[in-house]
Amino acid sequence: MSQTFLWIEDRKGKSGYNFWKVFLKTLYPDIILESKINNSELIKAVKSLQDNENKYIIILDNSFDNSQIVSEHKYLRNLIKSKENVFLVNVICFEYILLEFEYLTQWVFAPDDELRVKREKALLARKELVSAISSGNMNYKTFREIIDYDQNIDSHNIEQLSARLLFDITRNTGFEVSKKNIGECWINSCCEWKSRQNDDICGLDNRRIDIREKMSAISERTGSLQRLAQLYREAVL
Repeated sequence: MSQTFLWIEDRKGKSGYNFWKVFLKTLYPDIILESKINNSELIKAVKSLQDNENKYIIILDNSFDNSQIVSEHKYLRNLIKSKENVFLVNVICFEYILLEFEYLTQWVFAPDDELRVKREKALLARKELVSAISSGNMNYKTFREIIDYDQNIDSHNIEQLSARLLFDITRNTGFEVSKKNIGECWINSCCEWKSRQNDDICGLDNRRIDIREKMSAISERTGSLQRLAQLYREAVL
């Protein structure tokens, strides 16, 4: 019987790898997760792949305004054309997956949370960025809300902006995400945050949900992961 692999560029132990590990274990336990450490090693692995029996889903961040990434993505797409058992999922970056999650703010912030006011600029920038990308408008650096949030936006790419936005929105909460760590509240059932304090109240405080419901919601309410689910159903099963 053939197996299905998910190859990613995220290193083991980093936030992206830890998310994918829990996501697959919860929703797609038959998919085997493998880290290829970085972009170059991931592309090298695809190039040298001789296996025609098993199936491979590839996630290489597609930071569309980073010229090096654009070049690597083009090269990877050309490689895959001749490999019928290799499938590429178009993901901007791991951080953008959670940034575009429809219920992000509803989960992170409790009703009337003062952090909503303190982080208004970041929340407005996130709203405009997700709206622009989902509508196909990649010229996000022209939006006033994004410029107000990041006055050096011209020197940053979409991956850098997404990572900073996600961190600024989630910091000091159980959902905090950085390059190194992903908040316990993303990858555990409510409320299993070991260092949780009594005043750590989030938007799920009155409706605590388990990890399966969390991962299902993220899968269903995030464009990138909807495409992954569709690919799994149509091309892999």
